[in-house]
Amino acid sequence: MGITVSQGVELARIGKNPSSICRMPSGWAVLCTMQYLSGYIILLPDPVVADLNALNRAQRTDFLNDMAVVGDALLEVTGAYRINYAIMGNSDQALHAHIVPRFMHEPDELRQNHPWAYSPEVMNSNLFDAERDRDLIAKLALAIQKRL
Repeated sequence: MGITVSQGVELARIGKNPSSICRMPSGWAVLCTMQYLSGYIILLPDPVVADLNALNRAQRTDFLNDMAVVGDALLEVTGAYRINYAIMGNSDQALHAHIVPRFMHEPDELRQNHPWAYSPEVMNSNLFDAERDRDLIAKLALAIQKRL
């Protein structure tokens, strides 16, 4: 992710996270640092918690619903053919969800695998760029907001 979940949330709260797309019921949708799959989003909970199990039933419902809403928006905006969802928290041990659009133009051996099957060189070849990604953020924010 580049920054920790806690840092990302704190920056989003004060309007200083350039990759922030919008506030959602459970937290913040932000573009991932790695944009090798254009539109790759991280959902950050606010407040930050250790994992999904730390949320009560209503908070879990909000977080998981927000994941699906982001996925719906990605399908609309990016033309992806499907969305991959992942909650791991192994490196940054705070809840966050990876919401990754998948495209038919990806090579078969990669498209039919998880998003992290790409080489590190490819994954780091197209990083978030505030100027370049401004239009994508605006379109995603609109698509998300109309679903909330």
